[in-house]
Amino acid sequence: MTTKKVYLFPEGTKEKKFLLGGKGANLAEMTNAGLPVPPGFTITTSACLDYYKDGEILSGELMKQVHTSLQQLEEQTGKQFGNIANPLLVSVRSGSVFSMPGMMDTILNLGLNDKTVVGLAELTSNPRFAYDSYRRFIQMFSNVVLGIDHYFFEEIIDELKEKNGVSEDTALSAEDWQSVIKKYLVLVEQKTKFPFPQDPKVQLSQAIEAVFRSWNNARAKIYRKINKIPDDLGTAVNIQLMVFGNLGNDSGTGVAFTRNPSTGQNELYGEFLINAQGEDVVAGVRTPNPISDLESQMPAIHSQFVDLSNLLEEHYGDMQDIEFTVERGNLYILQTRSGKRTAQAAVKIAVDLVEEGKITKEEALLRIDPDQMDQMLHPRIDPNVELQVIAKGLPASPGAASGQITFDADEAERLAEKGQKVILVRPETTPEDIHGILAAQGILTSRGGMTSHAAVVARGMGKACICGCEQLKIDLRAGIVQVGATTLKQGDHITIDGSSGHVILGTVPLIDPHLSAEFEQLLLWADDVRKIQVRANADNPKDAKKARVFGAEGIGLCRTEHMFMEPSRVPIVQQMILAENDEEQKTALAQLLPMQKEDFKGIFASMDGLPVNIRLLDPPLHEFLPNMEELIVELTKMKMQQTDSTSYLVKEALLKKVRALHEFNPMLGHRGCRLGMTNPEIYEMQVEALFQAVVESKLAGIDVTPEVMIPLVGHVQELKALRRMVIAVADRIQEETGTHFEYTIGTMIEVPRAALTAEEIAEQADFFSFGTNDLTQTTFGFSRDDAEGKFLHTYVEQKVLPDNPFIVLDQEGVGSLVKMAVRAGREKKPGLKTGVCGEHGGEKSSIQFFHDVGIDYVSCSPFRVPIARLAAAHAELNNSVKKN
Repeated sequence: MTTKKVYLFPEGTKEKKFLLGGKGANLAEMTNAGLPVPPGFTITTSACLDYYKDGEILSGELMKQVHTSLQQLEEQTGKQFGNIANPLLVSVRSGSVFSMPGMMDTILNLGLNDKTVVGLAELTSNPRFAYDSYRRFIQMFSNVVLGIDHYFFEEIIDELKEKNGVSEDTALSAEDWQSVIKKYLVLVEQKTKFPFPQDPKVQLSQAIEAVFRSWNNARAKIYRKINKIPDDLGTAVNIQLMVFGNLGNDSGTGVAFTRNPSTGQNELYGEFLINAQGEDVVAGVRTPNPISDLESQMPAIHSQFVDLSNLLEEHYGDMQDIEFTVERGNLYILQTRSGKRTAQAAVKIAVDLVEEGKITKEEALLRIDPDQMDQMLHPRIDPNVELQVIAKGLPASPGAASGQITFDADEAERLAEKGQKVILVRPETTPEDIHGILAAQGILTSRGGMTSHAAVVARGMGKACICGCEQLKIDLRAGIVQVGATTLKQGDHITIDGSSGHVILGTVPLIDPHLSAEFEQLLLWADDVRKIQVRANADNPKDAKKARVFGAEGIGLCRTEHMFMEPSRVPIVQQMILAENDEEQKTALAQLLPMQKEDFKGIFASMDGLPVNIRLLDPPLHEFLPNMEELIVELTKMKMQQTDSTSYLVKEALLKKVRALHEFNPMLGHRGCRLGMTNPEIYEMQVEALFQAVVESKLAGIDVTPEVMIPLVGHVQELKALRRMVIAVADRIQEETGTHFEYTIGTMIEVPRAALTAEEIAEQADFFSFGTNDLTQTTFGFSRDDAEGKFLHTYVEQKVLPDNPFIVLDQEGVGSLVKMAVRAGREKKPGLKTGVCGEHGGEKSSIQFFHDVGIDYVSCSPFRVPIARLAAAHAELNNSVKKN
């Protein structure tokens, strides 16, 4: 039995999205709903996968089905493919399962050749339109199928416009386009050594192949990687009757959103161009008009379009991104899909749709990708700063960014890899620039509108973007941009405000964002759903306050060593480490104790009524001392300069101590509980500071719930010994102060042995906190810094690993240890509290795993707390969906 690989639009449904791609499924859905959709057919994603499986060859059976569908399209339209008098022209567009705007290839006006263009000119009585369409087809086909760069074709047009003294393509006549076409055809033969294909069936088969190939082009691969879209889905190909927006002033084309994709406001938002084809809008070749102007220029079309937009949003229950064309007063819908939007807009739209009764709260929560919320937590321009605004463009993607100007995507990527912040500045971006957009802090273009490629991609990535800033005169060859009397060059610093469209000279201070009422509402819905608690990692009162504002339910990790690393305290810490006797060490510790106590009190005040988990000193002592190599260099210079002997001897003694403390592998060395076992006086000082802070906080009316965490335990005897020490200090302070307080003692599970012997360790622990960063290092045998700097990128690129395991939890390996330890610990001690305080505590797929394992809480940086709250709700909702 022959497998069906080609579907006419009426044969499809939205449920066949994985077979027909998102675009094909929606075209089918709109066709069956009676909307004005140009007829056509879809080649399935499975045909694309067969194409690659068969060695990138189109099968005879597939092309037989294509030609059968083409004949049906001819019968439906009354036009014929390749017929001179009444030619059938089609568009050939990609259509992946998940939206990938601009990442794959499209060809318009296919079916034109030297003969059919003459017939089209006579049929439409518009030679200019016909030859303009033919030159567009040659240019698109030559770029997509034959691999000839757009630049060579644009150069021919630019020379002609300069010769004619015009600036717009619309000012060129039919005769002008005929001369351009002749030069195009010569160019194609020069570049390929073959004439441009004139047979429409050859054009069609080559175009289908090109769209299939575009599934694996560099920009599509990068986009899929960024957005975690699987590589094995393939793309569908949509072949559709051409309708023309470039037939004159009663025709046009546009892109519109049913709501504002930047703010989420319930208003029709978009752009259109009179006498233009679709790529003119999205490619940014001409700066379009706002969709609101359509009402005055084509009132009947505007009214019809508003009605259709409302119908589509109601049908899909989501904000729609709609492409449309007007051909001689007739409106056609070419595509609808759920529109890309900023995080702010996504949240507002989701909450508004609930309040409008169009979706449920659960649907609203699942509509928002937790990673997307990160965009809402980025800084914005300080409103109190005086700005030197030098230009204004279209506010295409909100947020602010500062950086040095770069005009090239490759250069942006290179500079970003060096840690430099850049703003990518270009006349317009193309899909080939995606790696530069990814690397840049923000994007600024002189052409294009708010639905151009740059705008759509920037919004999806949460990057600040300004488009259509026509005041910029960009000279890519000279590497300069002229803004009025100001000339800026590569490397000069600017700031862009994607919310206002302002381009600002220099670097501008940024402040934390304001969180909307809709944002708060969505998180409250998430809190009602989720089962897992969300805490924050915070080492000082400021971070603790921020965490509470973002909804943290306590502190899951307070790293006490960060309190030691403040510049004013480092000399005292070094004095403690370098002490020659017990008395010197006690003096230093006595100075540090009140400092730690005040830090703890500030954190307790910020977390009044919520648990605070305090980890005792974890890093090796040498981290608080000067760098050994720098000390050697300094001593060498002192010797050469014959510095006085006393200073030299002091430095020499310091070097001796640093060498003694130096470790070949600090990750596996003298740190964590091992340090507490050999230097108990340090841990005793920390515990005393902690419990003194508890007493003083309680007396001040603060509800304190301290949790003492012993780091890096690998053997139960380590925890047993240090637990005794903590209890002894607590008992002494309660007796001295006459104040009773509750506390718990637990450990951080961050070495495999701890996970493997969790049953034993649970006897001495009130809680387990999984330090998944270090557990990943010790399980893989990877040094994080070395791995990420030297080979992890290659491992992910070559699919040795699916993700960087320091970002996304390795569920098979590290996750198995977590699961084993939770189960064993609770078998020994039912009700044992478990948490996660590594970076994985703020990553959505890791949170799903922790939820499934039964972890009580996750802890992450304060700014990721909202993300974790939503991800925890997703985890519960996802499980409910699976059960149903």
